[in-house]
Amino acid sequence: MTATETSDILPRILDYASRADPYPLYAELRKTPVAPQADGSYVISTYRELAGILHNPHLSSDTRNLSRPMPGAEERAAPAFLNLDPPEHDRLRRLAMRHFGPPHTPGLVTGMEGDLTATVSGLIDDFSDKERIDIVDDFAYPFPVTVICHLLGVPREDEPRFHVWVDAVIGSINYDPETDPKEKLDNGLRATKDLRQYLGGLLEQRHGRPGGDLLTRLANDDGPDGRMTDEEIVSTANLLLIAGHETTVNLITNGMLTMLRNPDVLHRLRAEPDLVVPLVEELLRYEPPVHIIPWRAAYSDIPVGGTVIPKGSQIMLMLASGSRDPQRFDRPDHFDPDRQDNQHLGFGSGIHLCFGGPLARLETQIALRELVRRLDGPRLLADPPPYRPSPILRGPIHLHVEQSG
Repeated sequence: MTATETSDILPRILDYASRADPYPLYAELRKTPVAPQADGSYVISTYRELAGILHNPHLSSDTRNLSRPMPGAEERAAPAFLNLDPPEHDRLRRLAMRHFGPPHTPGLVTGMEGDLTATVSGLIDDFSDKERIDIVDDFAYPFPVTVICHLLGVPREDEPRFHVWVDAVIGSINYDPETDPKEKLDNGLRATKDLRQYLGGLLEQRHGRPGGDLLTRLANDDGPDGRMTDEEIVSTANLLLIAGHETTVNLITNGMLTMLRNPDVLHRLRAEPDLVVPLVEELLRYEPPVHIIPWRAAYSDIPVGGTVIPKGSQIMLMLASGSRDPQRFDRPDHFDPDRQDNQHLGFGSGIHLCFGGPLARLETQIALRELVRRLDGPRLLADPPPYRPSPILRGPIHLHVEQSG
């Protein structure tokens, strides 16, 4: 397939018209595992090549290493560790992980199971007697937002403020200067600044004060790697606030949609609650919340799948395509919670493996288990449902369900 032909596929994937089902286009794209684009960038879509490059030390997550700067690069604040390379990435991730999981806080996530179940139960109580429910607005959004606000120490009542900022930030991630209005980028940059100022104000209140939330712990921690600067803490909190609820909203909603489309699986989960663990893993492969990593850079010339990607080139990683690659997974377009060999790319791979993956897994397991247990004969009112604009963080913006009771 020529560069011109592959360049035609990517815009179709990014087009909102393909949001409900991009998978046939991914299959077309996989015919050229490393697809050069007309603008000099490269798109990688097959499992083997994706898994390899995610572990390649010549792949940079720092967009400042691109030969062509990102739009608005000069206005962007210091990146979070997700968009940094070693050794800066490793230091900041260790500092954050001290308060988020093993080895220093090994019971943090598992110890939340009771509170997570109580939150889920309360939300379901509020709509259990309704005939019609929006799984997104009534459940999948408020649940992880409540959780991440509690963890970070962000007031839950401020959600209407940061909701607007987060939507603008997400909307600007896939900004294309050739097709998108400049306003889209400007709104995202302004929202990023406003959100960081808001988090900075919360951080100022935490210095020198005791507390169990993550902002307070980071503000007062003197571990073996030293202490994060205020700017680093704000970058980390900004990342966790956005990623800590946006991806989980999509994962829960995609999961409920998938089960309503596969009623045999729904009925089986109701009878076998423990099935939810492998079911969520299959969901991360089959309908993941993150489809694309849009910005990576080549530190040096990188050979991938018979193609040499030149130093400084932008690389786009099509994770959801890799997880449906028939060269890696048997019957990849079939949802199979009994799948045994399931090393999906739903949370990425390598040093940037999703920081909040354990929490997202547990939240989704509890959410789907309880929804299936307590909803009375749910059925979809619209299929496909309306989707969010983003092709990167992909999920329905609404999922209207009717109960029979």
